[in-house]
Formats: sequence, structure tokens, C-alpha cells
Amino acid sequence: MPRALPPALLLLVARVGIAATFFLSGRTKVSGLLTIKPSTYALFSSEYALPLIPPELAAHLATYAEHLCPLLLVLGLFTRSAAFVLLGMTAVIEIFVYPDAWPTHLTWAGLLLPLIANGAGTWSLDHLLGRSRTTH
Repeated sequence: MPRALPPALLLLVARVGIAATFFLSGRTKVSGLLTIKPSTYALFSSEYALPLIPPELAAHLATYAEHLCPLLLVLGLFTRSAAFVLLGMTAVIEIFVYPDAWPTHLTWAGLLLPLIANGAGTWSLDHLLGRSRTTH
């Protein structure tokens, strides 16, 4: 039986949907293009504090990842890697920051895991550049 929706469309929707979530979060941490706000450093020193990672470093890593990885996902470039980074961020947030927010984090994982497993699909730069290992 033919599929009602092409796999490339499903992967595109997953890419754009999860990219929007992380990109919008990243935009709350900066002013202008990528100037990290003082309030971001304060959050990473208190509410978002992580073990073993200084708050200033964590603020930079999270903010830049929330901007770069969504851009890569929308373009469908280095899709598996970008999705894996965001899945790692999701795990850190779940374990160390908001452990009671597992329904939200499970939703994010539900969009990221197919991208890790299948790549970006045929509607992507990965596919156009021959980086895709999938026929979707």
C-alpha cells in the first residue's frame, strides 16, 4: 500500500518543528544577533546550573547550539549530528534542570530520534550533497 505522506515530508516537518523549538529558546538568551544577555548568565548560574561545567561556558554552549543546530536542521545539513547534539541537550535539561518536564522532553526526543535514525530525507542539502544514507 502506498504511503499517504512521503517520508521526506515527515522528516522535513520533524526538522522544522524541533528547529523552531530550540531556535526560539536560543533567541530568548541573546540580544541583537548573538550577544548573550546578562540574564542568561544569571540563569546558568542559578536555575540552569550544571555539575562540572562553569555557568559561563554552559551559557555559551547552549546558546550557540540553539542557534546553529536548528539552522542546520532546517537546511538538512549535517542533520544527524545536529539532531544528536540537540538530543544530548534535551537529556541534560531533563536530568539536571527540569526532571519533571519529561513529557515535553519526550516530545522533543520523538522528533529528534527519527532524524538521527533516518537523516534529513530527500528534501535536504544532505541528500543533494550525497551525504544521505537513506532513500527517504
